[in-house]
Amino acid sequence: MFAKAFRVKSNTAIKGSDRRKLRADVMAAFPTLGTDQVSVLVPGKEELNIVKLYAHRGDAVTVYVSGGNPILFEVEKNLYPTVYTLWSYPDLLPAFTTWPPVLEKLVGGADLMLPGLVVPSAGLPQVQKGDLCAIALLGNRRSGDKSSPPSLAPLALDPPDLSEEKESVQADPALQGDLRRLTLEGEEENGEVQRMCGEKSLSEASEDPSVRGLNPDPTDSKTLQEQMDELVQQCFLHALKCQVRKADLPLLTSTFLGSHMLSCCPEGRQLDIKKSSYKKLSKFLQHMQQEQIIQVKELSKGVESIVAVDWKHPRITSFVIAEPSPTSQTIQEGSREQPYHPPDIKSLYCVPASMTLLFQESGHKKGSILEGGEVRTIIINYVKRNDLVDADNKNLVKLDPILCDCILEKNEQHTVMKLPWDSLLTRSKLKIMYIRSLQTTAHEPDLTHYLYFLEYSHTHLFICLEKLQPVYQVTFPGQEPIVKKGRICPIDITLAQRASNKKVTVVRNLEAYGLDPCSVAAILQQRCQASATVTPAPGAKDSLQVQIQGNQVHHLSRLLLEEYQLPRKHIQGLEKAPKPGKKK
Repeated sequence: MFAKAFRVKSNTAIKGSDRRKLRADVMAAFPTLGTDQVSVLVPGKEELNIVKLYAHRGDAVTVYVSGGNPILFEVEKNLYPTVYTLWSYPDLLPAFTTWPPVLEKLVGGADLMLPGLVVPSAGLPQVQKGDLCAIALLGNRRSGDKSSPPSLAPLALDPPDLSEEKESVQADPALQGDLRRLTLEGEEENGEVQRMCGEKSLSEASEDPSVRGLNPDPTDSKTLQEQMDELVQQCFLHALKCQVRKADLPLLTSTFLGSHMLSCCPEGRQLDIKKSSYKKLSKFLQHMQQEQIIQVKELSKGVESIVAVDWKHPRITSFVIAEPSPTSQTIQEGSREQPYHPPDIKSLYCVPASMTLLFQESGHKKGSILEGGEVRTIIINYVKRNDLVDADNKNLVKLDPILCDCILEKNEQHTVMKLPWDSLLTRSKLKIMYIRSLQTTAHEPDLTHYLYFLEYSHTHLFICLEKLQPVYQVTFPGQEPIVKKGRICPIDITLAQRASNKKVTVVRNLEAYGLDPCSVAAILQQRCQASATVTPAPGAKDSLQVQIQGNQVHHLSRLLLEEYQLPRKHIQGLEKAPKPGKKK
């Protein structure tokens, strides 16, 4: 369920009443836990969050997170402990023990069967169909912080019984074959088990304080504060060297942090100046000013700006941008494997049943998808092929029964016998500038007269298709085109008022352009340094909206137009950006 990327819907702190209800649910679901243990698992005062998410198959899951670790999750009103909770309470569920090679297959989605079990002398746990059980590895009953799992003493297995078990496996060819198939292809079972047990021993040894010096961590000698100091300086120099230009100055210090330093933070790290020795951005920039890297001034009361940068300073010139590691280049939760490229969007037209006879001579039928230029050509060719240009006035077209049915209203069919070219094409609803499209064939007499007529008449130069059904085609790079009915909805940016008269920015319809709302929310949260949430869009099925605290339209404009290169015509609401000098 959680092996693949999932989508977070909301992440909120739990209320007092919900906390009490959760305790009661835990005691009902896991009666082996005592009251004191439940109070530790679901603490009374410590931070406890409810995270609602959708798994990759669309399952709605509620996860309870305490101290940064998921402790419980709920699916279809059934409560389950996470692996982190089982580490702390290994006797919470009936447990079955298996071999390391078997676990590899279980992680991949295989079912656990009897040949893959290690049967203790006391026999297997007594369980009923539908009971919740745990799976542990032989030699370690413990099956967050992303630290390695702790070690627990294995279930009591008498050595004779264990050897007896192995002998029984070897004696039964069928069981022996089953276990052999569970090993990796081309490797002997015993060798694989020994290799994995050896790796296990090494990992356990590395966690033993007495032998940790054998595999030192280069960051162990530095405190978290010192590491954050280095990260702040790294992002500062990276931003000055790669992002800030002379034309950007003077640059608000808050903008420098939100739009430049944060975007230079390495993947997997989180920049937090409060956790550094500087505590505040202003204090850090003062240090950088003392080193004569930048010059900071208070251009208006209480508002500081970077007014000058010494790009020849040795710290900037000698700064080397670290190559991203393979891990950081892999897809993060809610992010993309490849850089975003905007789709190619094209307006098309679908032939309805009422106009089928007009288009069938050209080999088209009901539901055929046509471009505007194709419609124009089909109509002109139909008029010529059926000799419908008026002999006395080349600007007029005689209407045959098919044109009457396709173009005229019912009350016009017995009164209108001829139409000017422009009216014919207007009623045929072609959305192009006809003058430009006819210049290539202006040598023909009827078209020459028509061009002359358009030049001196007061008719509209732009002609639209009303009776043809509008459709649009979206083509993403490297993918097959997708055709959908109607007109594509633009990305909609609106401002709304929330509690305490706070303003929020709401963005909808990102999915139509291949944008993941969760990814956009994460980027905006980092750049704007403001809260960002993803919620279901009201009135839209299977669509999400991003909500960011404050007026963040200028950040959205930069992201959508400059970075994602989306055409401005497909975005509405950009004019709502705060005007310079006004409070956002």
